[in-house]
Amino acid sequence: MSLYEATVEWRAGGGEPFLSRKYSRAHRWKFDGGADVPASASPQVVRVPFSDPAGVDPEEALVAALASCHMLFFLDLASRAGLDVVSYTDRATGEMGTREDGRVAMVKAILHPQVVFAGEADPDNVAAVHQRAHELCYIANSVNFPVSVEPIS
Repeated sequence: MSLYEATVEWRAGGGEPFLSRKYSRAHRWKFDGGADVPASASPQVVRVPFSDPAGVDPEEALVAALASCHMLFFLDLASRAGLDVVSYTDRATGEMGTREDGRVAMVKAILHPQVVFAGEADPDNVAAVHQRAHELCYIANSVNFPVSVEPIS
């Protein structure tokens, strides 16, 4: 198979009291294609100013990865099925919670894809393409919580 790599970089700020835990959680994600993304702990987990709301947090990134993976499979399958897609938008959500074993984790994700087609698209065909995209999505196949797809018409 393939190997994927990301570099995560964090540096202590000048004079930050690291040992007192009053340090910034802002950091950078760097990818092989040159993307350099500001990242941070979620402000829902670590309060501002020790987190950066402008940075992408790991929880958001996981939800985005699920939605992006589904979309990429959907677009490929739709083109093969003769569905002429004009736009695709997904306001995906992920829910953190406490599992039965007491650990805090992502407990579910819901994708809400809204697809616009050029001309008519048979709803049954569209539903079948979403189902197949979900079955093929590497990321959804990799997580241990339910991922559901609830398309918006």
